[in-house]
Amino acid sequence: MTDLRQRFYIENCPVRGEVVHLQHSLHTILAQRDYAPAIQILLGEMLSATALLASTLKIQGRISLQIQAQGTFKWAMAECTHKGEVRALANYQDDPHFNQAEDSSTVLSNLVDPVLFINIEPEHGERYQGIIALDQPTLAACLMQYYDLSAQIPTRIVLASTAEQAGGLLIQLLPRNNEEEEQWIDEDVWPRLTMLTQTLKAEELTTLPAQEILYRLYNEEEVRLPDVEQLYFACTCSKERCATALLQIGVEGVRETLEVQNPIHMDCQFCNTQYHFSAEEALGLFGEHLS
Repeated sequence: MTDLRQRFYIENCPVRGEVVHLQHSLHTILAQRDYAPAIQILLGEMLSATALLASTLKIQGRISLQIQAQGTFKWAMAECTHKGEVRALANYQDDPHFNQAEDSSTVLSNLVDPVLFINIEPEHGERYQGIIALDQPTLAACLMQYYDLSAQIPTRIVLASTAEQAGGLLIQLLPRNNEEEEQWIDEDVWPRLTMLTQTLKAEELTTLPAQEILYRLYNEEEVRLPDVEQLYFACTCSKERCATALLQIGVEGVRETLEVQNPIHMDCQFCNTQYHFSAEEALGLFGEHLS
Protein backbone atom coordinates (compact mmCIF):
# COMPACT_ATOMS: atom_id res chain seq x y z
CA MET A 1 0.00 0.00 0.00
CA THR A 2 1.42 3.36 -0.99
CA ASP A 3 -1.37 5.32 0.66
CA LEU A 4 -1.71 4.52 4.33
CA ARG A 5 -2.18 5.76 7.87
CA GLN A 6 -0.34 4.02 10.69
CA ARG A 7 -1.45 4.73 14.23
CA PHE A 8 0.99 4.16 17.07
CA TYR A 9 1.02 4.34 20.84
CA ILE A 10 3.84 4.80 23.31
CA GLU A 11 3.36 2.20 26.03
CA ASN A 12 2.81 3.29 29.62
CA CYS A 13 2.31 6.96 28.80
CA PRO A 14 -0.59 9.04 27.43
CA VAL A 15 0.87 9.63 23.96
CA ARG A 16 -0.55 8.55 20.62
CA GLY A 17 0.42 9.36 17.08
CA GLU A 18 -0.11 8.78 13.38
CA VAL A 19 2.07 8.48 10.30
CA VAL A 20 0.55 9.17 6.88
CA HIS A 21 1.89 8.39 3.42
CA LEU A 22 0.20 9.49 0.19
CA GLN A 23 1.35 8.67 -3.31
CA HIS A 24 -1.25 7.21 -5.67
CA SER A 25 -4.06 9.45 -4.42
CA LEU A 26 -1.77 12.49 -4.64
CA HIS A 27 -0.94 11.60 -8.26
CA THR A 28 -4.65 11.29 -9.05
CA ILE A 29 -5.47 14.68 -7.52
CA LEU A 30 -2.58 16.60 -9.05
CA ALA A 31 -3.29 15.10 -12.48
CA GLN A 32 -6.70 16.82 -12.56
CA ARG A 33 -5.15 20.31 -12.94
CA ASP A 34 -1.88 21.84 -14.12
CA TYR A 35 -0.87 23.08 -10.67
CA ALA A 36 2.21 25.26 -10.08
CA PRO A 37 4.98 23.51 -8.10
CA ALA A 38 4.36 25.34 -4.82
CA ILE A 39 0.60 24.69 -5.06
CA GLN A 40 1.31 20.98 -5.56
CA ILE A 41 3.33 20.94 -2.36
CA LEU A 42 0.69 22.90 -0.43
CA LEU A 43 -2.05 20.48 -1.52
CA GLY A 44 0.15 17.52 -0.55
CA GLU A 45 0.70 18.95 2.91
CA MET A 46 -3.00 19.79 3.31
CA LEU A 47 -3.98 16.25 2.30
CA SER A 48 -1.53 14.76 4.80
CA ALA A 49 -2.78 17.10 7.51
CA THR A 50 -6.45 16.23 6.98
CA ALA A 51 -5.64 12.51 7.05
CA LEU A 52 -3.79 13.00 10.34
CA LEU A 53 -6.51 15.13 11.90
CA ALA A 54 -9.30 12.81 10.76
CA SER A 55 -7.68 10.02 12.77
CA THR A 56 -8.04 12.05 15.99
CA LEU A 57 -11.83 12.33 15.63
CA LYS A 58 -14.18 9.74 17.07
CA ILE A 59 -16.95 10.41 14.56
CA GLN A 60 -18.22 9.14 11.26
CA GLY A 61 -18.02 11.99 8.80
CA ARG A 62 -15.41 14.20 7.21
CA ILE A 63 -12.86 16.83 8.13
CA SER A 64 -11.56 19.46 5.74
CA LEU A 65 -9.03 22.26 5.74
CA GLN A 66 -9.71 25.31 3.58
CA ILE A 67 -7.43 28.28 3.00
CA GLN A 68 -9.01 31.45 1.62
CA ALA A 69 -7.13 34.59 0.66
CA GLN A 70 -7.18 37.67 -1.53
CA GLY A 71 -4.96 38.42 -4.52
CA THR A 72 -3.64 35.77 -6.91
CA PHE A 73 -4.32 32.90 -4.49
CA LYS A 74 -8.08 32.36 -4.08
CA TRP A 75 -8.54 29.17 -2.09
CA ALA A 76 -7.40 25.61 -1.54
CA MET A 77 -9.10 22.77 0.27
CA ALA A 78 -8.36 19.20 1.28
CA GLU A 79 -10.70 16.66 2.81
CA CYS A 80 -10.57 13.25 4.47
CA THR A 81 -13.45 11.03 5.60
CA HIS A 82 -13.50 8.48 8.42
CA LYS A 83 -13.21 5.83 5.68
CA GLY A 84 -9.86 7.23 4.53
CA GLU A 85 -11.22 8.88 1.39
CA VAL A 86 -9.23 11.97 0.41
CA ARG A 87 -9.62 14.69 -2.19
CA ALA A 88 -8.28 18.23 -2.73
CA LEU A 89 -8.56 21.22 -5.05
CA ALA A 90 -7.07 24.71 -5.42
CA ASN A 91 -8.01 27.87 -7.29
CA TYR A 92 -5.42 30.54 -8.02
CA GLN A 93 -4.06 32.83 -10.70
CA ASP A 94 -0.61 32.69 -12.25
CA ASP A 95 2.01 34.07 -9.89
CA PRO A 96 5.81 33.65 -10.20
CA HIS A 97 6.01 33.02 -6.45
CA PHE A 98 4.08 29.78 -6.92
CA ASN A 99 6.75 28.36 -9.23
CA GLN A 100 9.23 28.13 -6.35
CA ALA A 101 8.79 24.71 -4.77
CA GLU A 102 10.12 24.31 -1.23
CA ASP A 103 7.39 23.79 1.36
CA SER A 104 4.07 25.40 2.32
CA SER A 105 5.89 28.54 3.45
CA THR A 106 6.44 29.37 -0.24
CA VAL A 107 2.70 29.94 -0.62
CA LEU A 108 1.77 31.08 2.88
CA SER A 109 4.31 33.91 2.91
CA ASN A 110 2.72 35.40 -0.20
CA LEU A 111 -0.94 35.21 0.80
CA VAL A 112 -3.02 38.36 1.19
CA ASP A 113 -5.44 38.40 4.15
CA PRO A 114 -5.40 34.60 4.53
CA VAL A 115 -7.78 32.57 6.69
CA LEU A 116 -7.60 28.85 7.42
CA PHE A 117 -10.83 27.04 8.26
CA ILE A 118 -11.06 23.61 9.84
CA ASN A 119 -14.45 22.03 9.16
CA ILE A 120 -15.73 18.94 10.95
CA GLU A 121 -18.90 17.46 9.45
CA PRO A 122 -20.35 14.43 11.26
CA GLU A 123 -22.79 12.26 9.36
CA HIS A 124 -25.12 12.76 12.31
CA GLY A 125 -24.86 15.83 14.48
CA GLU A 126 -23.87 19.46 14.30
CA ARG A 127 -21.17 20.78 12.03
CA TYR A 128 -18.18 22.51 13.63
CA GLN A 129 -16.00 25.18 12.06
CA GLY A 130 -12.84 26.57 13.60
CA ILE A 131 -10.73 29.46 12.34
CA ILE A 132 -6.96 29.09 12.47
CA ALA A 133 -4.57 32.01 12.24
CA LEU A 134 -2.11 31.75 9.36
CA ASP A 135 0.59 33.69 11.18
CA GLN A 136 3.20 30.93 11.29
CA PRO A 137 5.72 30.15 8.53
CA THR A 138 4.36 26.67 7.69
CA LEU A 139 1.03 24.86 7.66
CA ALA A 140 2.27 22.43 10.32
CA ALA A 141 3.22 25.29 12.64
CA CYS A 142 -0.22 26.90 12.21
CA LEU A 143 -1.98 23.65 13.08
CA MET A 144 0.23 23.03 16.11
CA GLN A 145 -0.54 26.50 17.41
CA TYR A 146 -4.26 25.83 16.99
CA TYR A 147 -4.07 22.60 19.01
CA ASP A 148 -1.90 24.12 21.72
CA LEU A 149 -3.99 27.27 22.21
CA SER A 150 -7.53 26.45 21.10
CA ALA A 151 -7.92 22.71 21.56
CA GLN A 152 -5.42 22.76 24.45
CA ILE A 153 -4.02 19.37 23.44
CA PRO A 154 -0.21 19.45 23.16
CA THR A 155 0.43 18.34 19.58
CA ARG A 156 3.43 18.13 17.30
CA ILE A 157 2.97 17.82 13.54
CA VAL A 158 5.49 17.36 10.74
CA LEU A 159 4.38 17.68 7.10
CA ALA A 160 6.29 17.23 3.87
CA SER A 161 5.40 16.91 0.21
CA THR A 162 6.79 16.76 -3.28
CA ALA A 163 4.90 16.47 -6.56
CA GLU A 164 5.29 12.69 -6.24
CA GLN A 165 4.50 11.85 -2.63
CA ALA A 166 3.43 13.42 0.63
CA GLY A 167 3.68 12.45 4.25
CA GLY A 168 2.86 13.56 7.75
CA LEU A 169 3.47 12.63 11.37
CA LEU A 170 1.43 13.68 14.41
CA ILE A 171 1.92 12.99 18.10
CA GLN A 172 -0.39 14.14 20.89
CA LEU A 173 -0.17 14.23 24.66
CA LEU A 174 -3.60 13.03 25.72
CA PRO A 175 -5.42 14.30 28.80
CA ARG A 176 -5.50 11.87 31.73
CA ASN A 177 -8.43 11.03 33.98
CA ASN A 178 -8.15 10.99 37.77
CA GLU A 179 -7.20 7.33 37.92
CA GLU A 180 -4.50 7.73 35.28
CA GLU A 181 -3.08 10.79 37.03
CA GLU A 182 -2.44 8.68 40.11
CA GLN A 183 -0.35 6.25 38.08
CA TRP A 184 3.31 6.96 37.62
CA ILE A 185 4.45 8.01 34.16
CA ASP A 186 7.70 9.27 32.80
CA GLU A 187 7.28 13.06 33.10
CA ASP A 188 10.12 13.59 30.63
CA VAL A 189 8.47 11.56 27.88
CA TRP A 190 6.70 14.46 26.12
CA PRO A 191 9.74 16.78 25.97
CA ARG A 192 11.80 13.81 24.80
CA LEU A 193 9.35 12.77 22.09
CA THR A 194 8.97 16.37 20.96
CA MET A 195 12.70 16.74 20.55
CA LEU A 196 12.98 13.43 18.65
CA THR A 197 10.08 14.33 16.35
CA GLN A 198 11.76 17.60 15.39
CA THR A 199 14.73 15.63 13.99
CA LEU A 200 12.58 14.07 11.27
CA LYS A 201 13.67 15.25 7.83
CA ALA A 202 11.25 15.97 4.97
CA GLU A 203 12.88 13.40 2.70
CA GLU A 204 12.56 10.71 5.38
CA LEU A 205 8.90 11.50 5.90
CA THR A 206 8.02 11.18 2.22
CA THR A 207 10.18 8.18 1.27
CA LEU A 208 10.62 5.87 4.27
CA PRO A 209 8.06 3.26 5.39
CA ALA A 210 6.08 4.21 8.47
CA GLN A 211 7.64 1.51 10.64
CA GLU A 212 11.15 2.60 9.72
CA ILE A 213 10.32 6.23 10.55
CA LEU A 214 9.00 5.20 13.95
CA TYR A 215 12.01 3.01 14.63
CA ARG A 216 14.45 5.77 13.72
CA LEU A 217 12.66 8.26 15.95
CA TYR A 218 11.48 6.24 18.92
CA ASN A 219 13.57 3.04 19.02
CA GLU A 220 14.23 3.51 22.74
CA GLU A 221 10.50 3.68 23.47
CA GLU A 222 7.96 0.86 23.59
CA VAL A 223 5.93 1.57 20.46
CA ARG A 224 2.72 -0.36 19.78
CA LEU A 225 1.36 -0.50 16.24
CA PRO A 226 -2.30 -1.35 15.49
CA ASP A 227 -3.28 -2.46 11.99
CA VAL A 228 -2.50 -0.02 9.22
CA GLU A 229 -5.37 1.83 7.52
CA GLN A 230 -5.55 2.45 3.79
CA LEU A 231 -6.13 5.90 2.30
CA TYR A 232 -7.42 6.47 -1.21
CA PHE A 233 -8.79 9.14 -3.53
CA ALA A 234 -12.56 9.26 -3.75
CA CYS A 235 -14.98 11.90 -4.96
CA THR A 236 -18.46 12.41 -3.60
CA CYS A 237 -19.89 13.76 -6.85
CA SER A 238 -22.88 12.05 -8.50
CA LYS A 239 -25.65 12.84 -10.94
CA GLU A 240 -28.02 12.95 -7.97
CA ARG A 241 -25.96 15.75 -6.38
CA CYS A 242 -25.99 17.63 -9.68
CA ALA A 243 -29.76 17.23 -9.82
CA THR A 244 -29.99 18.71 -6.33
CA ALA A 245 -27.95 21.70 -7.52
CA LEU A 246 -30.37 22.22 -10.41
CA LEU A 247 -33.32 22.08 -8.01
CA GLN A 248 -31.67 24.80 -5.94
CA ILE A 249 -31.51 27.25 -8.85
CA GLY A 250 -35.20 26.69 -9.60
CA VAL A 251 -37.18 25.90 -12.70
CA GLU A 252 -36.80 29.39 -14.19
CA GLY A 253 -33.06 29.25 -13.73
CA VAL A 254 -32.98 25.85 -15.44
CA ARG A 255 -35.07 27.19 -18.35
CA GLU A 256 -32.65 30.10 -18.78
CA THR A 257 -29.69 27.71 -18.72
CA LEU A 258 -31.30 25.49 -21.35
CA GLU A 259 -31.63 28.48 -23.67
CA VAL A 260 -27.83 28.74 -23.89
CA GLN A 261 -26.84 25.14 -23.11
CA ASN A 262 -28.96 22.19 -24.16
CA PRO A 263 -28.27 19.62 -22.83
CA ILE A 264 -26.96 21.05 -19.58
CA HIS A 265 -23.34 20.03 -18.87
CA MET A 266 -22.04 19.94 -15.30
CA ASP A 267 -18.40 19.15 -14.46
CA CYS A 268 -16.94 18.00 -11.15
CA GLN A 269 -13.85 20.05 -10.39
CA PHE A 270 -12.40 17.36 -8.14
CA CYS A 271 -12.41 14.42 -10.56
CA ASN A 272 -13.38 15.98 -13.93
CA THR A 273 -16.40 13.70 -14.29
CA GLN A 274 -19.03 15.23 -16.59
CA TYR A 275 -22.77 14.96 -16.07
CA HIS A 276 -25.37 15.78 -18.71
CA PHE A 277 -29.04 16.66 -18.37
CA SER A 278 -31.30 16.81 -21.40
CA ALA A 279 -34.07 19.39 -21.37
CA GLU A 280 -36.54 16.61 -20.59
CA GLU A 281 -34.44 15.36 -17.66
CA ALA A 282 -33.80 18.82 -16.24
CA LEU A 283 -37.40 20.00 -16.40
CA GLY A 284 -38.59 16.61 -15.20
CA LEU A 285 -36.90 17.34 -11.87
CA PHE A 286 -39.67 19.90 -11.33
CA GLY A 287 -42.46 17.67 -12.63
CA GLU A 288 -42.62 19.64 -15.87
CA HIS A 289 -42.56 18.39 -19.45
CA LEU A 290 -41.40 19.82 -22.75
CA SER A 291 -44.16 21.82 -24.42
